[in-house]
Amino acid sequence: MNDKDVASGLAEAAASAAQPESRDNQLEVAIGRQVRQFRQQLGMTVVEVASLAGMSRGMLSKIENGMTSPSLATLRALSGALNVPVTSLFRKYEEQRDATFVKADQGLLIERRGSRAGHQYQLLGHNVGKGLAVEPYLVTLTEKSEVFPLFQHSGTEFIYILEGEVLYRHAGETYELGPGDSLFFDSDAPHGPEELLKLPIRLLSVIVQEQPET
Repeated sequence: MNDKDVASGLAEAAASAAQPESRDNQLEVAIGRQVRQFRQQLGMTVVEVASLAGMSRGMLSKIENGMTSPSLATLRALSGALNVPVTSLFRKYEEQRDATFVKADQGLLIERRGSRAGHQYQLLGHNVGKGLAVEPYLVTLTEKSEVFPLFQHSGTEFIYILEGEVLYRHAGETYELGPGDSLFFDSDAPHGPEELLKLPIRLLSVIVQEQPET
């Protein structure tokens, strides 16, 4: 590949990166990413794959950058050059990509162990069918909240203090936490706030657990 080809390829990649991915070309972008991934896994250059697929280097570059919609015949040629099934080129597009948007103060109120002690839990999101259950909560403790240090559940947990101060226990240790402080721990050990030092207390809690296979 000469300097002109390299410069042309970089220009195409830069142009693609400068344009935000739209709903209209999500399929093309997904196919392009998959083609590039397979090519790189094989250690092949754009020129080599293009030659095997019977197309120009420029056309393959456009496909990899999601800048054109390849025909079925082109996809078959690429699958043959990459030695993969045609259906594998659509894998990235078919993968579910979840996102949860929660407006301020609109998290779903959840009854968790400790709710009866005045601990308010707002669920901010939840993933489904990913092998891991990830649950982020906004936890609020006020003057009505009671000390409730005996939480214990499987998985791991991360807490980040947004407001207030709390003496937090994990197993045999206690940690004085204030705004900006965080704690990441094995949640199978007893844990929870042991002393509410400065109210109100608001903290972000992210719990990660393995999901059982169904």
